[in-house]
Amino acid sequence: MRRRVVITGMGAVTPLGHSVELLYRNQLEAKSGVGPISLFNASRFPTKIAGQVKDFDLGKFVGNVERWADSGVNSKFSAAAGAQALADAGLLDNSQVDRTRIGVYLGCGEGIQDFHHLVSLIAQSWRPERRLVDVVNFTKNGLYHFHPGREYEQELHTPTAHLADHFDLQGPNYNCLTACAASSQAIGEAAELIRHGDADMMLSGGAHSMIHPLGVTGFNLLTALSTSNEPPSKASRPFDLKRDGFVLGEGAGMLVLEELEHAKKRKAHIHAELTGYGSTADAFRITDSHPDGRGAIACISQAIKDSGLPTSAIGYINAHGTSTQVNDRVESLAIKHVFGDGAYQVPVSSSKSMLGHLIAAAGAVELITCVMAIHHGVLPPTINYENPDPECDLDYIPNQAREKKIDHALSNSFGFGGQNISLIASRFID
Repeated sequence: MRRRVVITGMGAVTPLGHSVELLYRNQLEAKSGVGPISLFNASRFPTKIAGQVKDFDLGKFVGNVERWADSGVNSKFSAAAGAQALADAGLLDNSQVDRTRIGVYLGCGEGIQDFHHLVSLIAQSWRPERRLVDVVNFTKNGLYHFHPGREYEQELHTPTAHLADHFDLQGPNYNCLTACAASSQAIGEAAELIRHGDADMMLSGGAHSMIHPLGVTGFNLLTALSTSNEPPSKASRPFDLKRDGFVLGEGAGMLVLEELEHAKKRKAHIHAELTGYGSTADAFRITDSHPDGRGAIACISQAIKDSGLPTSAIGYINAHGTSTQVNDRVESLAIKHVFGDGAYQVPVSSSKSMLGHLIAAAGAVELITCVMAIHHGVLPPTINYENPDPECDLDYIPNQAREKKIDHALSNSFGFGGQNISLIASRFID
């Protein structure tokens, strides 16, 4: 018999607040976390807006802030969200559990980009008469200006190492970066480790920020970002006919996944059960979804099959819903293919309309939203939905939250490169 996996802790740091409760409440109030970029001077960029984490103070979540002095925001957001999730699960100071059976599986993106020093060093070392960079000069000054600890923070696996060390989590330790599907894939794979008996508990989720010059430049070159800078709060408009791209966000979402009998034995509070996981690849293009939605269709179908539920049991879909023309059309097509005529009875919404796109961290935060919707019986809206698109004709919960009791929610995450992940969270029934 397959081991059941439940969710016993959750934590979040997002543009809509630094806790799960604030994240959910602000979504229900249809608030936007998008505003002008203040982390660097974006006045010369086509896109000047993002969903930034505001007024963040790591000291409110961990005791020894000095330990994180040289860490990037990925690591700091991870630590804050991880501390929340572990405290929620009763694991922060719990010496009664076997720490060798608690692992970490994250979907974190690249860390610090020391853009200022890099550009300054290139400028100082540029030799116009020879049209090249003086490598000797660059190396000499680089050894002086670059910080070894902050260099290490560029590595994708650094947050997982920090969390394992700081919270004494001695079990399996992994990180994956499958673009926008990363934290959802991490959660699915962490659940598999528990199902197969390789761990009893896993701290899983993701953290990411690409709100820096290189990140914004890259997505602008791909014409993936919205350039509707005024007003910022209206830029992210998933499924709307006039959508023109996604809005970058940042943050972290963390969940404690636990084997059911282990959770019951220690009398842990169970938020929900993770019942379904699907993972596929489009095998098509790096930046485009397959036009027929074949990867998304297979992924959603896998998750539903894994859960053992009929499609009619899914009461809500938290869509990937990026606000790009291609994604929203293809995702709508995939939902209609899988659910048939029932697709029009399933409420769908996109948290990215309010948060922006948290890239690697998006899936974990959106799964947390699904769990809260199951618990409270209120579904978050898709804000800025004003102009219906004939190709996107589902029930997108436009602009206002909706009361509805649900027992099962589907969360979709589809990444650049063609990676597709679907997760199903269910009301826990013993």
